[in-house]
Formats: sequence, structure tokens, C-alpha cells
Amino acid sequence: MNDCIVIIPTYNEIENIENIIRAVFSLPKSFHVLIVDDNSPDKTAAKVSELQKEFEGKLFLEVRTKKAGLGTAYVHGFKWALNKEYDFIFEMDADFSHNPNDLERLYNACQYNHADLAIGSRYVTGVNVVNWPLSRVLLSYFASVYVRMITGMEIMDATAGYICYRRTVLEKISLDRIKFIGYAFQIEMKYRAFAQKFTIQEVPVIFTDRTKGQSKMSGAIIKEAIFGVISLRVRKFFNRL
Repeated sequence: MNDCIVIIPTYNEIENIENIIRAVFSLPKSFHVLIVDDNSPDKTAAKVSELQKEFEGKLFLEVRTKKAGLGTAYVHGFKWALNKEYDFIFEMDADFSHNPNDLERLYNACQYNHADLAIGSRYVTGVNVVNWPLSRVLLSYFASVYVRMITGMEIMDATAGYICYRRTVLEKISLDRIKFIGYAFQIEMKYRAFAQKFTIQEVPVIFTDRTKGQSKMSGAIIKEAIFGVISLRVRKFFNRL
């Protein structure tokens, strides 16, 4: 049984999906991959299904009925992975903004450096972002500053979506109580781990904006993050996380 599963949520990622899957499977360390697709109109799921014949037993596909948000896709994937008894469960984007070569570094942080949760961090050693406009960099960077001020978490990249979890973290977090779906989902997962006193380590990575496909960022996602952080802090204060 492989000990690592990489969860990749997709919606209209036909331009990236085959390449990202092949990149993960070309790594020296063996990883399994779970694609959670939200019934993409561009037939992303059909391409994954085709590739499953080549990567039998290590490429898995879950297709949901509609687009329901990043957070719910990851929760779906987390539950699937926990049922399969993987020890290390990863979040990664399909668009190569997360370099697959860094999967092993995140794994090493958990397996050998005793982290419970390893974050692929854009900001722990400066600003390591490629091809983003300055406005997007500033939004992301100061979102993490804001999160640190409100929550007390000493995490430089609170909205990062490149993560390795030990299964014990996901077992302890109440996945059915996860509320948010975008940036706020990433913050909520880290905050719940922080509240449970798990060891969190940031691993410096270089984030490169997608070159194919369309970003899923929206004003609603930003609004959710701004007000969601305050909600998390209040819920923790009243012991309602």
C-alpha cells in the first residue's frame, strides 16, 4: 500500500490534467493521485478515466454532480483518502502553480522533520511568486498578515493551498464542520490544526501562476476570506470550532 495520496480538485482543467498527472508519477518517490472533478464541461474527467487504464491502481477519480467549491472538493477527497488508510494526504492544484517536484520536500517535512502539517509557503523566505500582477501578490501577502493579526497563528502563508497532512490531523479535525470553500477554506484548515496544537512547518516553494486554463478566483472568494477569519476567531473564543 502506498503511503501518500495527492488530491487534485478540477474544474475545466483539460489543458493541464494529463501533464500534471504524468509529472507526479514521474517522481522518484511513489505517490498515488486522486482527482476530484466537479463534472467539468470540458471533459476533464473523461481524460482522467482514459489515463486510469495506463496508471491502474494508482490514479483514482471521483466525479461530483456539479461545481461545488474547492473546500468541499478537498473534504470529499480527504474522506476518501482516510477510508483508504493513506498516512500522508496532499493538496495540490492542477495548473502547475504548485511544482510537483516539491511534493517530496513536503513529505520529508512530515516524515522526517516531525511536522504534522507541511505548507508549501510562498512567503516564508520573502515573496516567491512568478507571473502574478503586483495587485494579486499584495492581496495574497497582506491576507496572510491579516490572518496572523486576527488568529495569532505564526504562519507566513495562511492562504497556501499546497499542503501535506499527516492522516492524524485530518482524523482530529471535524471535516463535517468545515464551513468555507475558497481562500477561507485554506485558512480554516490551518486554524483548526493550530487550535488542536499540531506542529505546522512552512517549506519554501516558488509559486508560478498558471499558463493554461482560467483562474477560479472571484470577489466572493475574497469576501469569504475577509469575514471568515473573524468568524473563525469568534467561534474559537466561544469554543465552537
